[in-house]
Amino acid sequence: MFDTAVKQPARPDERAWARERFEEVRRDSEALAANLSPEDQAIQSMPDVSPTKWHLAHTSWFFETFILAPFDPRYRAFDPAFAYLFNSYYEAAGPRHPRAERGLLSRPTVDAVLAYRDHVTAAMQRLIATCEAASWAEIATRLELGLHHEQQHQELLLMDIKHVFSINPLLPAYQAPRPYALPTEAPAKAWVEFPGGLVEIGHAGPGFAFDNEGPRHKVWLDPFALASHPVTCRDYREFIEDGGYRRPEFWLSDGWAVVQQQGWQAPLYWRCEDGEWLIFTLSGERRIEPLEPVCHVSHYEADAFARWADKRLPTEAEWELAAAGVELAGNLADHGHYHPCPDDVSPNGAPVLRQMIGDVWEWTGSPYTAYPRFRAAAGAIGEYNGKFMSNQMVLRGGAAVTPSGHIRTTYRNFFPPAARWAFSGFRLGEDRAG
Repeated sequence: MFDTAVKQPARPDERAWARERFEEVRRDSEALAANLSPEDQAIQSMPDVSPTKWHLAHTSWFFETFILAPFDPRYRAFDPAFAYLFNSYYEAAGPRHPRAERGLLSRPTVDAVLAYRDHVTAAMQRLIATCEAASWAEIATRLELGLHHEQQHQELLLMDIKHVFSINPLLPAYQAPRPYALPTEAPAKAWVEFPGGLVEIGHAGPGFAFDNEGPRHKVWLDPFALASHPVTCRDYREFIEDGGYRRPEFWLSDGWAVVQQQGWQAPLYWRCEDGEWLIFTLSGERRIEPLEPVCHVSHYEADAFARWADKRLPTEAEWELAAAGVELAGNLADHGHYHPCPDDVSPNGAPVLRQMIGDVWEWTGSPYTAYPRFRAAAGAIGEYNGKFMSNQMVLRGGAAVTPSGHIRTTYRNFFPPAARWAFSGFRLGEDRAG
């Protein structure tokens, strides 16, 4: 039984729609790599980063392994060795090349990987059109999961090439800068109040969701408030200037150890030159825009800032309750900025939550664990999310590199607390009297 994704209701033209969506997602991945040289696409700048060509191949391996191999008796593997090279972490799918050594693979070449993609894409198009009706429901469910999996790797591709370019002394730009509106004044700092109570969180109903977003369940919340905006670069610079990275009283023990071991003095991609803070972006290095949400901070840094500010991070249940009804729109990958932007709207009247969707993934204070009654699916596909429910923290809301159509208010992203190369920021929360 394949149950990592919520089953979708049938559409009258379901196969045509599925094929169109499949082709669109595949094109989007290739477009992200189109301006990168073969040399760019082969580099692995740290163990957590994967080369661009590996992302392009792995997302094809996923369709090959979980759809074509079990459902298409006519399918022939492009290269049997790719099953070993491009498996990521699926133990039940067989052995795999070590993650930290992906950058050592000069072969297969980028051209070979693109040929592999074409081979898998053509086979998937044929299978969507011709598979028997009895198999289609299961194929459609796996296809939807595979497409969301590929969109996750589109985000990872941008995260990873940014890190690759950041360690190059030439500081190359992935793309030209994109203009964006600047506010005429800083938005007033405000808090949005929530009464709490017995609430339900988690995915339910139609629409795609990963298995870790459910089951829907009840949670008790005491009254709380969330900041109307994510913490900005200007806010975070005040923390730095007040000695935030030199004052252990604000840090969790593990976080303080990482600060000492790695010499953190600012968020990833920040550097100070002649008293001025600069930031490396996918459009090259530039001065920091004070009112944009701070990005590329770890959970440890977010938590330390919150303690310094005498606040805390929201729980994921608080975040989800607050986001209920929020429009799934914002500075997402489709805008093409690939960097958080300042909020250029000054709301009138009562405070409202801004920038909940897009710009930066928001760290919560919640560990990534299973919801009540969660059960991972059997077999290799059950390894997708469940096996990582340890030593990670939850983020919510999407970022400037997250594809639109791939984000939900129930979406549970997760990273280890020291991770900084994701497009991660945070907003503050605080308790209210009951």
